[in-house]
Amino acid sequence: MKKWVLITNDLPEAAFKTLSAKYHVTWNKKPLSEAQLVSRVKPYHALLSTLSDPISRKVLEAGINLRCVSNYAVGYNNIDLSAAQEHSIQVTNTPDVLTEATADIAWALILSCARRVPEGEKMVRAGRFKGWHPLLLLGQDLRGKTLGIYGFGRIGKAVARRGRGWNMKVLYHQRHRERPSEERAHRAQYVPFERLLRASDILSVNCPLTPETRHRFTSREFKKMKRTGIFINSARGPVHREADLAQALSKKWIFSAGLDVYEHEPQIHPKLLHLKNAVLLPHLGSATVETRSQMALLAARNIDRVLSGKPPLTPVPKTTK
Repeated sequence: MKKWVLITNDLPEAAFKTLSAKYHVTWNKKPLSEAQLVSRVKPYHALLSTLSDPISRKVLEAGINLRCVSNYAVGYNNIDLSAAQEHSIQVTNTPDVLTEATADIAWALILSCARRVPEGEKMVRAGRFKGWHPLLLLGQDLRGKTLGIYGFGRIGKAVARRGRGWNMKVLYHQRHRERPSEERAHRAQYVPFERLLRASDILSVNCPLTPETRHRFTSREFKKMKRTGIFINSARGPVHREADLAQALSKKWIFSAGLDVYEHEPQIHPKLLHLKNAVLLPHLGSATVETRSQMALLAARNIDRVLSGKPPLTPVPKTTK
């Protein structure tokens, strides 16, 4: 008997094509609330979920046939991992395939902030460009600057590699220090968090969202950064406190900030929307045709392996009690 799979949201067709060859697949193309998921999940053996889906304890307990939740994202903070583990439900994600695209977005934000690209583009479109001027929208050089990275995993390392083109000094901080061979390979130096704040010209957030990293960047941290500092977050919005970041930008504690993620996404703190030194993107980190298609295939293959009794390609680590 064929097993049943629910694709919870609209995403590249590759996942549906792969799964429908072997399973009964329901492809829902609009976001579902927690209550809607609870009411629909019972018949399904696997969910292909997205980061916006609340895969809560209620959802997992209602899914009495569930064997797998395959998250179409590298993150999985939308899933109650403890509940999944209690009910022997395998959780998977899609790391690696989105590393380079997400690092590119971090660098798009770095360049946009340093050279004030959005301000210039808006000036031209508004008809306010009256010709070259020696003091027009002066930004900052990047060559030889210090790139600080908070969270030196796959994406953090990819951001660091791109810094070589600007001959940057790379500092990083995370809970565990990397092996010396990894540091040499990426020409990166581990530093305490306080030094990361004070020494970085550009500070890029590339960590997962955990209880430890939630609200790691507040007014206290922004005040310790350089006045010329640039803050970039392409990881998870709640790592920074958005009201505090808006204050830091308006009071010029830092030079600028580039965000692809938000504390209460999709809501954005209203003050940020009116600040010229804030560059704001609509969560585009992995948004390339190639990357999103690869993510869909990986998510589908993880489901197929679990339902076939095989270990998934990219399992999420189990929680520790």
